[in-house]
Amino acid sequence: MAKIRAISAREILDSRGNPTIEATVWLDSGHTGLASVPSGSSVGKTEAVELRDGDLSRFNGLGVLKAVANINELIGPKIKGLEASAQTKLDQLLIDLDGTPNKRNLGGNTTLAVSTAVLKASAASFNLPVYQYLVKKYALVKKVSQIPTPTFNIINGGKHGAGNLDFQEFHIVPSARFGFKDSLRIGDEIYKLLGKVLKNRQAIHSIGDEGGYAPNLFTNLDALEIIMETINQTSYGFAKDVFVGLDTASDFFYKNGHYQIKDRAQPFNREELIAYYETLQRQYRLFSLEDGLEEEDWEGW
Repeated sequence: MAKIRAISAREILDSRGNPTIEATVWLDSGHTGLASVPSGSSVGKTEAVELRDGDLSRFNGLGVLKAVANINELIGPKIKGLEASAQTKLDQLLIDLDGTPNKRNLGGNTTLAVSTAVLKASAASFNLPVYQYLVKKYALVKKVSQIPTPTFNIINGGKHGAGNLDFQEFHIVPSARFGFKDSLRIGDEIYKLLGKVLKNRQAIHSIGDEGGYAPNLFTNLDALEIIMETINQTSYGFAKDVFVGLDTASDFFYKNGHYQIKDRAQPFNREELIAYYETLQRQYRLFSLEDGLEEEDWEGW
């Protein structure tokens, strides 16, 4: 079994231009694994803590040099010589080194970078892509014959948008019967056409925080209708070739026990918002709905 020979981390910039960690693991077999850590703009109250430097003279306090040092100076010596395939043992070691429920000592970004880099290195040592390695290692499913279909975030609202749409992400999802190459092409074609549709409607179509358009529409329903209009201008069948999904990130519009969105003047209570989602599901055959209620509304969930 291949063992961890060395690990090194550095500070890089993510897709938003903010610092994040990149970790590289080398095995004694000559295989390597590299992982960088994403960071979302919408953060839940109980999510693992990102370790940031807080030094306002660098990157407005968002630097990750402390996290990088944790990997290079603290974690690296502890995991050297560990079998790379012993993922559970590695992850437990990282949990124990941190010693907190929310990773506030080492940082969730720190531990995730190390764990993922080791995972990728181990997969490489078995000459397997990561998804097949995970299937074989953990028997998640009996067989995986292709990469899962991608989800495309084509309109951004909420914290990701320009401030006029309440729902954070509007998705299209090609049917899983297409291979990944064709799904990627379909997503790209619809995304480019959507830009033209928005332009024809004289809707500002700047780019949001996650790469989707951030148009100046009036309601969330408007965004869904424009997506439908775009799909209908293609040769792809709605709810057959291409599906629609939402990440509403409802914490963004939850205030004083109610949900306030621009689709109607009066705020929604929990039951009314669920009923509204049911209406949207019937009308748009929603494939997925993420973060539909406030994160601590346990009874509602």
